[in-house]
Amino acid sequence: MIAIRRARAADAPGIAAVHVATWRNTYATLLPEAFLAGLSAERLSLHYERSIRMGHGVFVAVRSAEQGAPLVVGFSTARPCQGETLGEGEVETLYVADDWQNRGLGGQLLRAAAKYLALLGCRSVFIWVLHGNPAIFFYERLGGRRLANGATHVAGSAVPQVAYAWDPIETLLDVDA
Repeated sequence: MIAIRRARAADAPGIAAVHVATWRNTYATLLPEAFLAGLSAERLSLHYERSIRMGHGVFVAVRSAEQGAPLVVGFSTARPCQGETLGEGEVETLYVADDWQNRGLGGQLLRAAAKYLALLGCRSVFIWVLHGNPAIFFYERLGGRRLANGATHVAGSAVPQVAYAWDPIETLLDVDA
């Protein structure tokens, strides 16, 4: 059974493991190999644990375990935006482990992040996606409107990206996926 819930500090290592695995797989042709090889689950775990303890919007898809700790199979993070942006809230990350994709978890995690932002008063939400990421079709299927092109810098190189937005935010909250 899978539960979507707010992340706990104990989830941080699982979140980091999903982060590293999905980046290495999804971005193998988009980002430098040396950068991907250098990703540190330990460092990312500390980052996510700190974010969770600070009360940031971190959500997980967790498989219940027969014995031991639950297994994190996906996660999303979100934050309200300040100043001039593409929307009032941003979903900063959304990743689902490869073996758990195409089961509706991505949509549930995206909506959990959007619901969190709506509760904070955000009326619109956006997400940046690396150009060439197959998830672009996922965001379009959920009604995301291509809003802007940009670039992020990774390992000293500019990597093109595209922003998808839902305005008003309810257009995402009401989608079944």
